[in-house]
Amino acid sequence: MTEPVIQSLLDTDMYKYTMMQVVLHQYPAAEVEYRFRCRTPGVDFSSCVEDISREIDHLCSLRLTEAELAFLATLDYIKPDFIHFLRLFRLERGFVRLACHDDRLEVVVRGPWLHTILFEVPLLAIISEVYCRHHYSRPDWQQARARLQHKMAKVAREPAGNGFHFSDFGTRRRFSRRWHQEVVETLLNGLPAQFSGTSNLDLSRRLGCRPMGTMAHEFLQAFQALGPRLVDSQKAALEAWVHEYRGRLGIALTDVVGMDAFLRDFDLYFAKLFDGLRHDSGDPVIWTEKALAHYRKLKIDPRSKRLVYSDSLTIDTALALYRRFAGQCHPAFGIGTHLTNDVVDTRPLNMVIKMTRCNGQAVAKLSDSPGKTMCEDAGYLAYLSRVFGVQAPIVKQN
Repeated sequence: MTEPVIQSLLDTDMYKYTMMQVVLHQYPAAEVEYRFRCRTPGVDFSSCVEDISREIDHLCSLRLTEAELAFLATLDYIKPDFIHFLRLFRLERGFVRLACHDDRLEVVVRGPWLHTILFEVPLLAIISEVYCRHHYSRPDWQQARARLQHKMAKVAREPAGNGFHFSDFGTRRRFSRRWHQEVVETLLNGLPAQFSGTSNLDLSRRLGCRPMGTMAHEFLQAFQALGPRLVDSQKAALEAWVHEYRGRLGIALTDVVGMDAFLRDFDLYFAKLFDGLRHDSGDPVIWTEKALAHYRKLKIDPRSKRLVYSDSLTIDTALALYRRFAGQCHPAFGIGTHLTNDVVDTRPLNMVIKMTRCNGQAVAKLSDSPGKTMCEDAGYLAYLSRVFGVQAPIVKQN
């Protein structure tokens, strides 16, 4: 019998819980919709649907254990009432619709934001692992471990004490749960000075490494429907974050409506309140130059700020960015699929689950990378682009 893909509700990215706490305290009645998209062309999921459905059934049977709740309670930004809520929490199977049309997988999650926010990451991990089980049943683990050691050797060759640090951000598109754990254990033991931690709360708890993360795109997207005015949605989202965490978890995500529009809202007030910024789309060099210039314009020394890079990174690209900008800021790196799904010669699936509606209204991410924008309403996308003064992207529908 194959073991379940997800065995703990902590087997997800930390930022799902940090966002969920804000939702509990500030927007418990919000209703949302998420949709799945596979950006890799020509993928046939037809043989995987029954197994994916069974895995979702199992996911919805899970509850947090007292040991897991005790671990969350050790995090100084997690509040006691949230722990009490989580003690009663479980995911509801009725909020997920799963189908396959012409070999194309359709997944729609619809329901209260508070009760659906934890679906995204485990659903993607389920889809990824089930697909890998069906198509790569006998991977060459010796080769996979050799690839990992080769990447670690590149980091180890860097001068001692140069300050290069990276974290694991690889839950959602990993090859398997077991391989993910082996990767994190290997990095933790082999690169203790350079490996900062993992975004995965379950691995953080069981392996004793630092949990990493703050917010995701959906948080700022939701405020397109929750905020007082669309043009003020980013400022409203950042204000809600500051209200909840009072200086903790101070890394802001910049690319929900593009870096230029973000910086127009990220004034001196926010620049002082937040510890730094996270890059997740567009040219990272151009993005960094804009961030550094913005801090200098505000008369803030960018060397006091942390810039986190997390867009399809490899060890090579992370090291190159570090060498270029280390003296001008504090760079940090979240590396995902390059670590947790470099097992077979075929490239991993490029897939996402994104929020598409909040309180019945379309919401969108205007990415700095072509092809990453996802929205079900072309009219709203054009309106959003006009409001923020950015070019409307061309969106490919499923």
